[in-house]
Amino acid sequence: MIKLFYCIRKRTDVDSESFHRYWLEEHGPLVKSVAGAIGACRYVQSHTIMPELNALMLESRGLQEPYDGVTEVWWESQADLDRGISSPDGIAAQTKLIEDESRFIDFSQSRLFLTEEHPIF
Repeated sequence: MIKLFYCIRKRTDVDSESFHRYWLEEHGPLVKSVAGAIGACRYVQSHTIMPELNALMLESRGLQEPYDGVTEVWWESQADLDRGISSPDGIAAQTKLIEDESRFIDFSQSRLFLTEEHPIF
């Protein structure tokens, strides 16, 4: 499995409630609609919760503030990913996703990277 992690920070002009609602109710269905074009087999959003508890854990470790959430996208294989990012439909889908993400995500404060899973248990 190939997995993309997208650690997301919201734009400063978007409040938290609007950010989480838009990400879940608008962007999520958009991703689902282009899943075939990008070759993805799974998409999960993890929204940051419990700000008070997060603050305590950050303070005790001297960490930076958390992301507003994390998206995970899975591909069955490198070949599926390659097709999804290079086909005309995949390129058009990526363009749609980036345009939509620009409405609520602060790209300069977010991080995105691909990983390979190594299950331990």
